[in-house]
Amino acid sequence: MYHEHPIKMLKYSFKNIWLLVFPLMRGIYTYHFDKDWFYSWVKGAWFDIAVLGAILVFGFVRWFFSRIDFTSEEIVHRDGVFVRVNTYIPYKNISSSTVEQPFYLVPLKAVRFRCDTRAGIFKTVDMKLIVGKKAFDAIMLHMPDINEKKKIEGLPQINMLSVLLFSIFFSSGFSGTIYVATFFFKGGDIAYNIISRSLNLLTEETAKISEKLVLKIPTAALFIGVFFIVSWFLSFLVNLFRYGRFVIECDKKYMKIGYGILNRKEYRIKTSHINYTDLRQNLIMKMFGAVAVNINCPGYGASKNRLPVLLPVKFEKNLSNDLNVIGIYSGIKNDYCAQPAGIGSYLLIPLLVTALIIPSHDWIAELFPRFAELSFFIAVMLEIPSVWFIIVKFTALMTSGVALYEDKIMIRCSVWTRFHTVVSEKDKIIKIELEQNLLQAMSGRCAMSIWFEGEEHRRFKIKAMNADEVRKIAKKLGYELGNKVSA
Repeated sequence: MYHEHPIKMLKYSFKNIWLLVFPLMRGIYTYHFDKDWFYSWVKGAWFDIAVLGAILVFGFVRWFFSRIDFTSEEIVHRDGVFVRVNTYIPYKNISSSTVEQPFYLVPLKAVRFRCDTRAGIFKTVDMKLIVGKKAFDAIMLHMPDINEKKKIEGLPQINMLSVLLFSIFFSSGFSGTIYVATFFFKGGDIAYNIISRSLNLLTEETAKISEKLVLKIPTAALFIGVFFIVSWFLSFLVNLFRYGRFVIECDKKYMKIGYGILNRKEYRIKTSHINYTDLRQNLIMKMFGAVAVNINCPGYGASKNRLPVLLPVKFEKNLSNDLNVIGIYSGIKNDYCAQPAGIGSYLLIPLLVTALIIPSHDWIAELFPRFAELSFFIAVMLEIPSVWFIIVKFTALMTSGVALYEDKIMIRCSVWTRFHTVVSEKDKIIKIELEQNLLQAMSGRCAMSIWFEGEEHRRFKIKAMNADEVRKIAKKLGYELGNKVSA
């Protein structure tokens, strides 16, 4: 039997910190601006000390009754004082285990341990512990691990350039930040001139006000541009430290992934419990044939602001066949493709938005001629992302589709500006949907949606598919128009 690390007592104690509201209220009530206030507070300090002592004692009691046991087949965590909660997790059902040791826990020799199974929803972790070295060593003896003698050789080396590119492309708002920063840097002077003229045309009185206000616009534009650049750069640095020192090892049953510079994390994952592999790209990555490989597995990437990365940015042509065992396939062509005749499903809305921007400017300029230059400036700046979105959606039309081979299914689709190549076992499909409107029914096209197993059932949708081909795909997978075919 083992206990958690004594630092857990503080966590249990903090849950009852609200009890200090009573000493705080007493202190406020007895506070006076006189020489006797301190004496009065000291005189009643026994109550404050009693409450604080009660909080610490309760934390100790909670910690003492939190116990970790092992049997030959399962790990057991017993928690609670008056209401006991016993959690039993068989070793064979563990999908992933996580070991985390932030830099501030290193001097205390404490480690965060989590393990997760395919049970549960919404990425909830089945067991979370903070343990010392002795308990940690005992736990890891029972956790699944790779066989050093059967390790897969030839895995792509995760170098610093790969992590650097990953941090660049997946830092928050990379494209948006650069665009907004360009808007303010390049458009600052233009905006100043246009806005100043527009405001000065209103009235002679507002001209005086605008002159004072508009003088601040270039400074504000510069500030906002710098703000977005700094925000992205901070996100970039966070990702660099978060995913630095990336290491991956695996055999045919398990894989071990470790990353992090200041906050090191190590995952052990059961490959048979991976729901699907997701090769992600944006348009720039697709142009250069680069991909970031993610996986969907219970417990992996469940922490806040963590992506379930299996391989940071790598060139798709460099992904070898040795990675097939962990679900990474490359060079597979679509058996069933999106129909070019269904171009409207992809481009209708982007084209309408793009086409309406300039007429909207003309309409505004006609109704409010004083703001013509201002509306033109905004229209031009809106056209840039609209045209970019059209290119993305056209590329999605030409690349989306489905491939079936062996016991696998590969789906190529897009979500907003990101491209996905999803690979999974056919048996892990939980739902197929064929969606048609009246026009699509008349033309024989449809949208096909597929859901896979997982704590969160995510939808992957391919538009402009041939309806007969979708029915054929469903039949090969054991479905008939969404209903499971009886064996």
